[in-house]
Amino acid sequence: MRSCEEALDNSKPPKPSLPVVHVAAAALVDADRRVLIAQRPVGKPMAGLWEFPGGKVEEGETPEYALMRELEEELQIETRPCCFSPIAFASHSYDSFHLLMPLFICRVWRGTPLAREHQALKWVRPADMFDYPMPAADIPLVSALRDLL
Repeated sequence: MRSCEEALDNSKPPKPSLPVVHVAAAALVDADRRVLIAQRPVGKPMAGLWEFPGGKVEEGETPEYALMRELEEELQIETRPCCFSPIAFASHSYDSFHLLMPLFICRVWRGTPLAREHQALKWVRPADMFDYPMPAADIPLVSALRDLL
């Protein structure tokens, strides 16, 4: 990988023309300081990879409200926007879109997470999260989460 100094010596790169997709993700942390990760289901892009639960931010939604909605739909747990504290964000270009994803930590929710839309769920210690294949955008977030916890 080139350094930033080397990149500045070259001509200006072309402006990206990818659509930007806004997604919000949650690091649900239990009393044992483990984090819930979810495996993407068969038939979806990046199937089989492990990710932080969450989903797309719809028009007119805040990321916190989108998370509240998505966690209820995906995991059948109840949260509120005040349950989320932002800790990091990802900005990553995939082949057909650019992902902008804030990661929020959440330690308070009601209910037991159930895999309604995911293939599987696992509670994992942050130090062990690199043992699970994840989408490229999620990987830098693991380091931020590990440093926090």
